Amino acid sequence: MTKKILFIFSSAVLLLLSACGKEVLPPQAFGPAPDENQMAWHEREQFAFIHFTTNTFTDKEWGYGDEDPAIFNPTSFDAEQWAKTIRDAGLTGIVLTCKHHDGFCLWPSAYTDHSVKNSPFLGGRGDVVKAVSDACRKYGLFFGVYLSPWDRNYARYAFPEYVTYYRNQLTELLSNYGEVSEVWFDGANGGDGYYGGAREKRKIDGNYYDWPNTYALVRRLAPRAVMFGGPTIRWCGNESGYAGETNWNTYSEDAPFEGDILKRLNTGDEDGRAWLPAEVDVSIRPGWFYHASEDDRVKTPETLFKIYLESVGRGSSLILNLPPDRRGLLHENDVNALLGWKKLLDATFAVNLAANAKAKADTWRGKSRQYAAANVTDGDGETYWATDDGVTIGSIEINLDVPKKVNYILLQEYIRLGQRVKAFEVEAKIGDRWEKVAEGTTVGYKRILPLGGVEASAVRVHVRESKACPLISSIEVY
Repeated sequence: MTKKILFIFSSAVLLLLSACGKEVLPPQAFGPAPDENQMAWHEREQFAFIHFTTNTFTDKEWGYGDEDPAIFNPTSFDAEQWAKTIRDAGLTGIVLTCKHHDGFCLWPSAYTDHSVKNSPFLGGRGDVVKAVSDACRKYGLFFGVYLSPWDRNYARYAFPEYVTYYRNQLTELLSNYGEVSEVWFDGANGGDGYYGGAREKRKIDGNYYDWPNTYALVRRLAPRAVMFGGPTIRWCGNESGYAGETNWNTYSEDAPFEGDILKRLNTGDEDGRAWLPAEVDVSIRPGWFYHASEDDRVKTPETLFKIYLESVGRGSSLILNLPPDRRGLLHENDVNALLGWKKLLDATFAVNLAANAKAKADTWRGKSRQYAAANVTDGDGETYWATDDGVTIGSIEINLDVPKKVNYILLQEYIRLGQRVKAFEVEAKIGDRWEKVAEGTTVGYKRILPLGGVEASAVRVHVRESKACPLISSIEVY
């Protein structure tokens, strides 16, 4: 039976079921789709990264590993100040650098003396990891851990013993501090270091860490955690704060590739075999650790807003680094920038002009209300507009009743069944004519596009190309 005959037969069945008052069959998943951990990660959208260690006190970005633990002594450490500020800024969690490349541990690890237990911080009884995890729970934030695979302090780094040491420390972090929602694996590995006094360069190969067994350890001890730089979340290919305008959540890590790998990480693979979405990492300052010389170089609220549009607004999640100062506090300049950014976001996305607005489509699945255009304006992320199988284009029009100034449009796909849309455009009804005001490629979990502030009485979204029948769960207009 030809594809054309199959399509005609399928459409006829859908129409018959609808006419008989029966539920129309839902669309099937197409390609890879997120698991529940990845879906929760998408929904968190934006969260904080905290870089804090001996580097904060040596004014370095990468410690060599020979730093004296005595240098770590924040005078006014307050993890609750971090958590409250982060919550008030609209961020949803914290990923803490529990150990950076210098090997200094922010918790009293049983496996090394290079940690807070040998610092003057709280008389050697301090535990930054516990304080931050407790603060996260108090302020309703998720908690994540960063454990650098590279360790410039440990004498047996690059030897088999270190892999056991690394997993022992990971076990401590995943067993003693409550639920961990994200584990961050950095890509910096091997090079010169202190290495217990050897003071030399050490190289490793791609198999040194035996990552599959480390991933299995995370899945056993933190079954709801995603892994950045691992099997569930990919790097976005830059540290400047943007995802690709075309941004596929699918990727094939083991596929042969020649070309710009950073660009590929930024855009994903249209036909990737795994759901491996990109996380956008960027610091609020030029550096990742606090430097007093950068106090006047904190990103402005307007710059943070642009980063939001080019990360969350392109279907990725944003992890924004906030480095505490030598007091152990988020600096006032950083706090003011964060809260100013939150005000911009709140003001811009305060009123959804499309909420419960009348919507109509030129086609919808089986002519059933279950998949009609009204689903994109009902505020329910589990309902969606869909077309019949084999129909990969379609339009939805949203009536705003009277002309209103429109600045942004927000689209969401129902990604639980895969990412599909390849090209779309947006038109605004200005007076009696329709005018194209925006266009894009991928949508994914969320896509936000500027509309130029035109006065429009209606907006229309055309899906021009899709890998399978498009599923749009939400259209919002601001």
